[in-house]
Amino acid sequence: MKGSKLDLCLSRGYFRMHQEIFTCNAVLFDYRVCSVHWLRLVLANVRYGAKQLRLLRSNEKFSVAIKPLALSEELETLYAIYKEAINFDAPNSVEACLFDGATYNMFDTYVIEVRDENRLIAAGIFDNGAQSIAGIMNFYHPDYRKYSLGKYLMLLKINHARLQQKAYYYPGYMANDFPKFDYKLFPCEAATEVFDSFRTLWLPFSWETVTALSADIMGEG
Repeated sequence: MKGSKLDLCLSRGYFRMHQEIFTCNAVLFDYRVCSVHWLRLVLANVRYGAKQLRLLRSNEKFSVAIKPLALSEELETLYAIYKEAINFDAPNSVEACLFDGATYNMFDTYVIEVRDENRLIAAGIFDNGAQSIAGIMNFYHPDYRKYSLGKYLMLLKINHARLQQKAYYYPGYMANDFPKFDYKLFPCEAATEVFDSFRTLWLPFSWETVTALSADIMGEG
């Protein structure tokens, strides 16, 4: 599931789960069914505003490295600390999220490491396609929460993808009437598209469009 094959799956609203791909139109959150809307950013259209530029400047003191993923004790320890501090369900480990016991990685996976001197404080994992990347995981040390490292990692992924002349960044899905995922709009809402699974096409993002797509999914249209 690499190169143009990954690009095709992402363009049809499929996404990675462990060593397989899946898609869905609705999920259960807090005992209620919410419609799901897959997102992507058109990288040529991304323009950073004041908030994004300020975040990039404020985190310039940290060092950043991007390299092929290799599971390590350091990475798993950071994730365990992160998981202990969050208030929502998450995989038990990086290995469980990406591999779930599999011994071979079907994807071309990279990690962005953010360090404060020698201390690993954040990690962002993404899969590499021929013309796109898919953001899989972001996690960080809770001591650094004020630096908005989750959003920072999204910007780093976008910057890397643009340097590699990719066309799209797929951050996953958001859910209608469930604001916890709205952070995925932070990088550049104007460059974001939302997938219409009934017509198999991507539409410019707007809340009106999401409302209409949600009505279709939930049978209310």
